[in-house]
Amino acid sequence: MSSNLVWLVALIGAYWAFCIDWGVTAGRLSSTAGDFHLADRRLPPWIFVVTATGISFSGWTFFGQPALIFRDGFPFAEISLGAVAIALTGVVFTKRQWLLGKRFGYITPGDMFADYFDSEMLPMLVLLVALVFAIPFVSMQLSAAGFLIANLSGGAVEPSFCMWVMTAVVFLYACLGGIRGAAYVGVLQGVLLVAGMIALGLFAYIKMGGMDAFGGALAHLGASHAGPLGDSTKDYNGYFDVSGVVQFTAGLGRETPVGSIWTTSMILTYGFALMGIQAAPAFTMWGFSSRTPKGFAAQQVWASAGVVGAVLVIFAVIEGMGAHFLGGSGVSGHAGTSLSSWLSRVESNNTDTVTVSYINAIGKQAPWFGALIAVCAIAAVQVVAAAFATTTGSMLAHDLYRPYFNPKASDRQERLAARIGIGLVLLTALVVATYFPSAESELGALALAFGFQLWPALAGICWLPWVSRQGATLGLIAGLVAVVLTEPFGHSLAGFFGFTLPWGRWPWTVYSAGWGIAANVTVCSIVSLLTRKSVDRERRLTFHRFLAGMTRLAPEKQALKPVAWAITLGWLFFALGPGAVFGNSLFGSPTGGLSVWVLGVPSLWAWQLIWWALGIMMVWFLAYKMEMSTVIGRSVEFGVPVRSYFRSVSDANKWRQWLLGIVLFGALATALHWLFS
Repeated sequence: MSSNLVWLVALIGAYWAFCIDWGVTAGRLSSTAGDFHLADRRLPPWIFVVTATGISFSGWTFFGQPALIFRDGFPFAEISLGAVAIALTGVVFTKRQWLLGKRFGYITPGDMFADYFDSEMLPMLVLLVALVFAIPFVSMQLSAAGFLIANLSGGAVEPSFCMWVMTAVVFLYACLGGIRGAAYVGVLQGVLLVAGMIALGLFAYIKMGGMDAFGGALAHLGASHAGPLGDSTKDYNGYFDVSGVVQFTAGLGRETPVGSIWTTSMILTYGFALMGIQAAPAFTMWGFSSRTPKGFAAQQVWASAGVVGAVLVIFAVIEGMGAHFLGGSGVSGHAGTSLSSWLSRVESNNTDTVTVSYINAIGKQAPWFGALIAVCAIAAVQVVAAAFATTTGSMLAHDLYRPYFNPKASDRQERLAARIGIGLVLLTALVVATYFPSAESELGALALAFGFQLWPALAGICWLPWVSRQGATLGLIAGLVAVVLTEPFGHSLAGFFGFTLPWGRWPWTVYSAGWGIAANVTVCSIVSLLTRKSVDRERRLTFHRFLAGMTRLAPEKQALKPVAWAITLGWLFFALGPGAVFGNSLFGSPTGGLSVWVLGVPSLWAWQLIWWALGIMMVWFLAYKMEMSTVIGRSVEFGVPVRSYFRSVSDANKWRQWLLGIVLFGALATALHWLFS
C-alpha cells in the first residue's frame, strides 16, 4: 500500500470517526420531534455563522468554481461575486423568518407558508422545491467526491464504493443527531472547506513563482487570442472579456453565442440562482434553529461576503487560471505559455479534474498534506449532504407523514419518520449518482433555479402584504415550469411526449432562474391584483404588523431607506448586471499586458476585486446600519403552532388521493423517460 493511500485512509477514517461521535453526542440531547428538527431552537450564533457558511458554498464551490474559471476564464469569475449576492438573500429574509418562526412556533417552512397564506397546496410545492434542491444537489457532489477518492487512491477504490461509504457515514450522524448533529459537525466542515480552497490557491501561487510570473503568463495568454472560447465580440481573448450585455441567441444546442455564454444577462441570472441557496426551504429551517439573530449579520457580512468572497475572488481565480500555466492545459497547450508541468492535464469533458489534479500533485510531494486537502474536499461535500438531508427528512415527516398519514403521530413516531426521510433522500441521491449520471446532470441543473423561485412568496411573507395566496401559488408554479422548459430536463421530457421545444437551453443567454423569476413575478403580480380580498389581506396584515413592530427603525434611519435601495440596485447593476461590461477594459485592454493594466492584473479581475470590496460595504450597511440582520431590542413571545392542516376529514382524504396520484404519475413518467429516452 502506497504512502498516499495510507495517509488518505488514516485521515478520512479519523474525520469520519469525529462525525459519527458528534452525531451520537447530539442524538443523546434530542428528546422530542421539535428538538430533532430544530435543535430546540438553541443553536449558538457562532455555530450558525460557520455551518451556514459551509452550507451556502459547499462542494459546488470547492470543485466547481476553479474548474469553470479554468474552462471559461474571467467572465465566469464574475460569478465569484455571488458570495455577496448569497449574503444579500440572507439579509433580506433570514431575520424576518426567524421572528415569524419563533412568534408562531413554525417547525418547517411549510408551516409558515400554510399559516400565512392559509394554503394547503403551497406547503406541498415548498416540499417539492426542497426535494428537487436536495436530491440532485447532493447527488452531484457525491459524484465529485467519489471521483476524487478513487483518483487519489490510484484506482484501488471504486468511485461508487466511495460514495456508498460516504453516504452511510452521513446517514449515521444525521439520523442520530438530527439538525444538531449536522450543525456540530458542520463547524469543522465549514472551516475545512475554506482552509482547503485557500491552500489550493496558495499552492498554485507558489508553484507559478509569484504574482510577477502569474501576471506575465496572463498577459501572454491575453495577447495570444488562444483558447477554446475564441475571440469575443470585441476581438478580445474570450477568457478576458464578458461577451456583451445580451445575445439574442436561440439557446445552447441551437445557436452558440459569440465568445462565450457569459454575457451580463447570463451572469446576473446565474447570480439569481445562487441567491436561491439561502431562500431554499432547508436554509429557512437553519434560521429557525438559531437561538438568536446575533449570528445572522456576522455570517452575511464577514463570513459569506468577506471571507468566502475573498476565497472566490482571489484564491479560486489563482487556482483556476493558474492551472493553464501549471500543465493543466498541456505543457505547450493553448495557454500560450506554461510555467511548469506540475499538474496532470485536465480532461476536457470532466472539469472536476482541476481540483483533483491539484490534490494529486500536492500528494506526490507531501502525501499527508494531499490527504488533508482531500479531507477538506470531502467535508465540503458532506456539509451540504447532511444539512439538506436532515432538513428535507424533517419536512417529509412534519409536512407529509403527520398531516396526510398519521395526524396523531407521537414524537417518537415523527422522529422515526424523519430518520426514514433522511435515509430516503440520501439513498435516492446515491442511486442517481451511481446509476443515472445523465439524470443527475439534468436534475442538478434545476436545483438552484428552483430555490430562487421562492423569492416572490417569501417577499410576500416578509415584506409585501399585497401578495395573495393565489398569486404566490400560481406564480411559483409558473416559475417552476419556466425553469424546467429552459433546462435539458424539460427538453428531454417534451421529447418523451413527442414535442420539440422551439428554443435551446438558456435562450437569449438568460439562465433558467431568470426565465423562471420573470414568469413567476408576472403571474404572481397579476393574480394578486385580481384576487385582492379584504378578509385575506387583513389576515396577512396581522403578520406584517408584528414584523413592523419588531423591526422598526429609529426616525433618523428612516431617511436612509432610499439610500439602501439605491446602493443595492447600483451594486447589482455594476457587479453582476449590465454595468459589468465596463470591467472588460476600464483598467486596461485585455490584450495590452502588464504595461497597460493599471492595477497589474487583467481589467476584468480588477473590476471583480473592487466590486467585491464594495459588496462587503453594501452588505454591512444593510445588515448593521439598516438593522436588517442585527439583534432586536425587544423580546419575542414564543408561540404555539397554529397551522390547521385540513378543514375536514374529507379534505384530508382528497389531498391524500391527489398526492399519491401525482407521485405515482411522476415516478412512472420519470422512469419511462430514463429507460427509453
